[in-house]
Amino acid sequence: MIFLDAAATTPVRREVLDAMWPYLTGEFGNPSSHHSLGEAAAAALADAHAAVASVLGCRAGEVTFTSGGTEADNLAVKGIALARQASDPQLNRVVVSAIEHPAVEESARYLERFHGFAVDVVPVDATGLVTPEALAAVLGPETALVSVMYANNEVGTVQPIADLAALARAHGIPFHTDAVQAAGWLPLDVKGLGVDALSISGHKLGAPKGCGVLYVRGRTRIEPLVHGGGQERGRRSGTENVAGAVGLATALTLAQRDQAGLEERVAGLRDGFVGAVLDGVPGAVLTGHPTKRLPSVASFCFPGTSGESVLLELERQGVVCSSGSACAAGSDAPSTVLTALGIPAEVAQTAVRFSFASSVSAADLEAAAQAVLAAVASVRTLGRA
Repeated sequence: MIFLDAAATTPVRREVLDAMWPYLTGEFGNPSSHHSLGEAAAAALADAHAAVASVLGCRAGEVTFTSGGTEADNLAVKGIALARQASDPQLNRVVVSAIEHPAVEESARYLERFHGFAVDVVPVDATGLVTPEALAAVLGPETALVSVMYANNEVGTVQPIADLAALARAHGIPFHTDAVQAAGWLPLDVKGLGVDALSISGHKLGAPKGCGVLYVRGRTRIEPLVHGGGQERGRRSGTENVAGAVGLATALTLAQRDQAGLEERVAGLRDGFVGAVLDGVPGAVLTGHPTKRLPSVASFCFPGTSGESVLLELERQGVVCSSGSACAAGSDAPSTVLTALGIPAEVAQTAVRFSFASSVSAADLEAAAQAVLAAVASVRTLGRA
């Protein structure tokens, strides 16, 4: 099997399992307990905070462990917006891009339904980019928060986050970015990016599912979503998942260590794969920005096919990929990301996304390209029969 759905999830790295194992077995203490087992767990949790902070270039106290990227996005969008509204009721608008992950989009819509916020949606161009000019057009004195994802999970377009964050900062508005897909591929230094909040998910990096991180800049007010024992400096109550935190910190540290040269190598393989598909499949369309995109994502529309039929045929040939966001699995509606790019709904339903792990090889992608050519040809032939 050639696994080309790494944007959906990745296998847990052996080094991560080894780091987690003590906290799943003998070191099982509750970090809030004041005895030796609890103190060992608390020390491991503190080390995990410090390790993540080292990668992000922030203080350990600015790191909050969550159950994943979705919770981190919810906490950032709802928590910051509600805290800002509480300090000034006129701050009742949130800004999101037209191609946000549902975790951000639905959090904004929740604020709209239940807390009186208005949601301002920044359009993207045909490549999926948010321009500073487009963002500036929707900012105003009532804006409580801006949230624009670092790299899109469906088409791979990478946003000019530092420029967008600087624009929001000039207006005194906190800026959050969903960096779930960017982590492990792009720089995550929060000072360089200029963001006030940043979300990461562990299972995209070789950590288990069910662990995530939210960075929140110090002194940024945030209302917790989960109340109780006041863990994670009051931002996220509940007994901490020590093993998950250790696993995520280990995976993130390893990803940063391995990043040197990785982007260039995988981007080169991706470009070869893209070229082979576009040359070999009549009418194939690359979606997303042609160059400002993740090295790990190649996404296409194949007009005259069904994306799901192409996926099934590819899996029969041993290539596993997806038709878009794993969070929208089971939906036959066209991707809102693709329609936001101006792609007609009937063409958007032919979409297929290929996303690569850091270990992807040239042989993998050469074989996958040949499988794509055969799969699309087969589906089109059956469609005409």
